[in-house]
Amino acid sequence: MADDGTAYESVAEALCAGGAGIPGRRVAYFGHDVADAAVRRRVRALLDDGLEVTGFMPSRRKDAELFWANVDLGETLDGAFAKRLGTVFSGAAKAAASPELAAADVILARNLDMLACAFEAKRRAGLDTPVIYECLDVHRLLTRNDPIGMTMRGLERALVSRCARVWVSSPGFLDHHYKRHHAGHYVADLLENRLPASSDFGPRPQAGKARRPGPLRLGWVGNLRCARSFALLLDLADRYGDKVEIHLHGQPARREIPVFEPEIETRANMAYHGRYTAPADLAGIYAGLDAVWAGDFMEAGANSVWLLPNRIYEGGYFAVPSIAPASTQTAAWIEARETGLTLAEPLEETLPALLGELIADPAPLAAAHDRLVALDSAVFVEPRGHLAGLIGKALAAEVPA
Repeated sequence: MADDGTAYESVAEALCAGGAGIPGRRVAYFGHDVADAAVRRRVRALLDDGLEVTGFMPSRRKDAELFWANVDLGETLDGAFAKRLGTVFSGAAKAAASPELAAADVILARNLDMLACAFEAKRRAGLDTPVIYECLDVHRLLTRNDPIGMTMRGLERALVSRCARVWVSSPGFLDHHYKRHHAGHYVADLLENRLPASSDFGPRPQAGKARRPGPLRLGWVGNLRCARSFALLLDLADRYGDKVEIHLHGQPARREIPVFEPEIETRANMAYHGRYTAPADLAGIYAGLDAVWAGDFMEAGANSVWLLPNRIYEGGYFAVPSIAPASTQTAAWIEARETGLTLAEPLEETLPALLGELIADPAPLAAAHDRLVALDSAVFVEPRGHLAGLIGKALAAEVPA
């Protein structure tokens, strides 16, 4: 899952492109939106590792402040994948004409449309620069069992087979998609959605912390894009009244949940807190929660099952246990560390039952809290230099033709 509904800022703003760079490590970063929180977090991490970054990115918002040099590739639309593909050629022409692209030592492209744009720009400019593909989601068009799906997977294979590396944020993407459809055509590295090392997230909680008296506080944090999750939370609010509080933080996906605020406003035990800024707001958000909902059904049976969401790393750092649907990559991550609770279908029955048990006895949450505290911070925070190391490994490898 790639977007998390936040606005990430950092000391990386002081570095900027052309700052404290490592010779031979100039990165041309093709991102899908300059205002996207995950894109901004990645740029920040690259800069914090001492790399020089020039972005080649369109935008969905005109008010986004940039802390890196960027070649504007125009406007794009949220969720309109077909229309976004139409910008591949226009964006590639702009990028190819830029001297910053020719000066780059490596091209990093996020999402399939931007990967296509990067390769087209590289072709037009006559460059042999190695390309790394950063895959944070497997788009629904790639999982269809029809001619459209076959065509899209064919395009994906043609592109990834020419990449020096493919970075995936979850092993589920490899196990269920890449190994199935593109075996032998890629070399992959796992790059989880951990918090960046350069930010000050504040101290981690201590073990044995007593839960605040009052209602059980359940949060949904990040990119609020799943209509089924929203319906499940509305039902919990209706069932349990003043025994529960539901707190929502982030950016709702209006296409997926067209009626959002009005549903919340009719329920006194629900609150929508709007977009948030990380790292500044994270400690306050998670200090106000007893558990975080980590389910997603926007692309049920495929991407939603395979991904690892940002909230398990954010919540984990602050020792807030996650609740997730069973038989998902998120559930496997939680179960392997015993740091949360998982539940089987039908969730419309099992989630209310679980919440009722936790309201009556929150001991399982307290135990998961203490296990999260005991884990090393590196489980949740990406070590400084990790990105530079992955790029160095890609540059040292033989690059496909």
